[in-house]
Amino acid sequence: MANVFDKLIEKAKHTNKKIVLTESEDPRVIEAAGKAASMDLCKVMLLGKEEELKSHFSEVALKNITFIDTSVANEKSAEYASVLYELRKAKGMTEERANELVKDKLTYAMLMIKTGDADGVVSGAITHTADVLRPAFQIVKVKPGISKVSSVFIMESPDGLKYGENGFLIFADCGVNPNPTDEDLAEIAILSSETAKKLCGMNPRVALLSYSTKSGDEMTDENVCKVKRAVEILKQKAPELEVDGELQSDAALVESVAKIKAPNSKVAGHANVLIFPDLNAGNIAYKLVQRLAGVQAVGPILQGLNAPVNDLSRGTSADEIVLCMAITTLQAK
Repeated sequence: MANVFDKLIEKAKHTNKKIVLTESEDPRVIEAAGKAASMDLCKVMLLGKEEELKSHFSEVALKNITFIDTSVANEKSAEYASVLYELRKAKGMTEERANELVKDKLTYAMLMIKTGDADGVVSGAITHTADVLRPAFQIVKVKPGISKVSSVFIMESPDGLKYGENGFLIFADCGVNPNPTDEDLAEIAILSSETAKKLCGMNPRVALLSYSTKSGDEMTDENVCKVKRAVEILKQKAPELEVDGELQSDAALVESVAKIKAPNSKVAGHANVLIFPDLNAGNIAYKLVQRLAGVQAVGPILQGLNAPVNDLSRGTSADEIVLCMAITTLQAK
C-alpha cells in the first residue's frame, strides 16, 4: 500500500510545473534532480553549468532538465536585474548592484518566480535557512493579509504512526519563527490547517501545545497564557476550525490521556496538526521524533509566501529532496 509520501509524488506527476534547484554543486541535489526528471515529477530548472552537470543524468532525465548558468550573463539577466532594481530601489538598490546580484543563484531563482519563469524553488541542502528566506522575503514576498511566513514538517513513520491521521502528523512552526506571539500562533495554526488539507487531504484537528493542559485562571506564566490567548483568537478568526489548547503533547495525541486531562475536548486525543509554542520546542521535537522513532520528516515547508519556496534541512537526503519538490509542485497548483 502506498504511503502518504508516495501519494504526494503520484499526485504531483505530469503537472509540468517548473521547480528550481539552486545547489547543483551538492551530489544529493544532483541525484534528486535526476530522479524527479526521470519520473516526470516536474520540469527541473537546475542552476549550474551544463557542461559540468550533463554527464550526471540519463537521456530520459535530460528531457525534463534545463540548465542555467547564472554566473554569466544570459538572455534573462538584464530583465531580472531591472525587476530587482525596481523592487528594491527604495531600500537603496542600485542598477549596478542589481546586475551583480542576479549572478547569485538564490536571487536569480526568486526572480524566476517573480517573473513567472518558474513555479517554485527548493534550496537549503547546503544553505542556511536565513540565506534562503532573505531573498524570498525581498523578492517573492508575503501574501496579502499574512503577517509572517511560517513552516510545517510532514512527519510519517515507515510503519505508520500510531497517532495523528493515516500514519502522519503536521508539526508547526519548527523552522522559522523563534518566539511567535499569540497572534502569530493563531496565524500559524490557520496556515498549517490549510497546508494539511491541500497537501495531505486531511481534516485538520489542531492542538496548540504547552507544558500544561487546560490550566485555570490562576495560571500566570506568560508562556502558557500566550497559548490560551491564541486559542481564543482562533475561535474568533476561524470558528469552523477544530482547535483546542493549551494541551500537553500526550493529551493532544493519546486518547486515554485525553479522557483524563481534557475530557470535554473534541481535539484532545485525536490531534493531527500540532502547533508548538516556540521554535525551540518545535525544532527540538521534530528532530527527536525523526531520529529516535525513525520517522521521516519532510520540511520545513514554507507557507505564507506568494509562491512556493521551500527550505531543506542540511541533513536531507536525495529522496527527501524529491519529496520536497513534489510538495512544492502541489503548492504551485
